[in-house]
Amino acid sequence: MAHRIFLERSGIIPKVVTNVAQKFKYLLVIDFEATCDQKKLLVPQEIIEFPCMVLDTDDLKVKNVFHRYVKPRINPNLTSFCTELTGILQDMVDDEDHFPVVFSQFCTWLKDNNYFDPIDKSAFVTCGNWDLKVMLPNQCATDNLQIPEEFKQWINLKETFCVSCKYFPRSLTDMISHLELPFKGRLHSGISDTTNMIQIIQALCKKHEAQFIITNKLDEKKI
Repeated sequence: MAHRIFLERSGIIPKVVTNVAQKFKYLLVIDFEATCDQKKLLVPQEIIEFPCMVLDTDDLKVKNVFHRYVKPRINPNLTSFCTELTGILQDMVDDEDHFPVVFSQFCTWLKDNNYFDPIDKSAFVTCGNWDLKVMLPNQCATDNLQIPEEFKQWINLKETFCVSCKYFPRSLTDMISHLELPFKGRLHSGISDTTNMIQIIQALCKKHEAQFIITNKLDEKKI
């Protein structure tokens, strides 16, 4: 039902084509992990893992990886629930930089590799909209940082999956299962989740001739 509603709402009708030309040279696959607790919502949540894997759409191979852990500033001590969920231990973040430093390093990494020169050379890919619609804006607000233009639009892998497979996935593991792929690493590890998203993208391109286009944009009026 969910996937049918999405297809009707979007007006996108999948077509069977061969050798699909991709709009973007690179897909930058990201999946943040953040501070959390089981019994209450931490306000604010803070990013504690920042992975990005770069997939070349020409040969569907990973060309580059950025991966950093981040020391939370407002709630510096990870809860036991957070550690159990993400696999991130306290000593994995204690000696790391706070988010403003890591984010600056990431933006420099993007610039040094010319991923957004021109601006439509690359696009971010997320599993759902939380990473760039909620978490990054909230983190930037917490640290009084401006959100660069390239972070204001992205590809929601779930929506691309839905259009390609005519099935709306509930989760990352649902997509993996639907495509009969092996799950690599551990769930809710940022670097493992991006690795599995790469698997999904490769399968969608090879078996379902998926086309990766922008699905969502940041509405700054609602931030």
